[in-house]
Amino acid sequence: MDTAVRSFLTYLHIERKASPHTLRNYGQDLRQFLDFLRRDEGSLGSPQQIEPITIRSFMALRANQGDSKATRSRKLSAIRSLFRYLAREGQITRNPGEAVRGPKQERKLPTVLTADDAKRLMDDCIRPRSFRDQALLETLYSSGARVSEVVNLNLDDVDLHEGIATVLGKGRKERIVPLGTHAVRALAAYRRSLPAGTVSGPLFRNQRGGRLTARSVERLVAKAARDLPNFPSLSPHGLRHSFATHLLDGGVDLRVIQELLGHVSVSTTQRYTHVALDRIMEAYDKAHPRARARAIS
Repeated sequence: MDTAVRSFLTYLHIERKASPHTLRNYGQDLRQFLDFLRRDEGSLGSPQQIEPITIRSFMALRANQGDSKATRSRKLSAIRSLFRYLAREGQITRNPGEAVRGPKQERKLPTVLTADDAKRLMDDCIRPRSFRDQALLETLYSSGARVSEVVNLNLDDVDLHEGIATVLGKGRKERIVPLGTHAVRALAAYRRSLPAGTVSGPLFRNQRGGRLTARSVERLVAKAARDLPNFPSLSPHGLRHSFATHLLDGGVDLRVIQELLGHVSVSTTQRYTHVALDRIMEAYDKAHPRARARAIS
């Protein structure tokens, strides 16, 4: 099993060109599964010897250890992917992970900013922001890109004249995302603030000139929200949700939003229709004089 896991991770890295984040998570999850086999099953065994009940026992242990449903689903996905790879390579005849049911996920609607709150965040900062921080916030909200996609942007990935950026999404797939007027202005001001002669390399940089990390962006966004009075807590993903919901509120077709977000399936994008409907009904309840008397006698 040890050799099988190493071979699988190499395949993800070399052939699938998986992101460092994906490789780290898959590696941790599969090593945890191997540790379980050594300790609780008494032996690693070979891939052919792994039965569905073994994987169920591992999942039950992780539940007892306090792993969330989302975490357990990710671990099961890693195990299934491992055995799917081994089946393609002809090392096993069946995937034991496919016979294991994952934990039922609670459907959570994404938290989004109102359009007014989004404007406050961008325009009404209490404390002066650096050119970089302002450009970063504008880019996240204007493009709807994932934080990992934004921090991996290079200077030559951004076309300020056309108002677009080329991001590298999941599965190493490139896509074009829009940059609105405010984002273009903020990015232009930020680029002028960079050292003279800077024409290549990371777009968003730390104080040492290296690439800004996703964790740093999360802290930056959270702080920007905390600095405003009576403002909801916020993450970069919250800005992505806000981007999608505000487009939907404005009448943009769901398929277009799917393309902009880089979703493989439109079903992933459809959750924003629930958010938009909730906002419509909330506005209706507040505004219509007879909205609160809808009970049928």
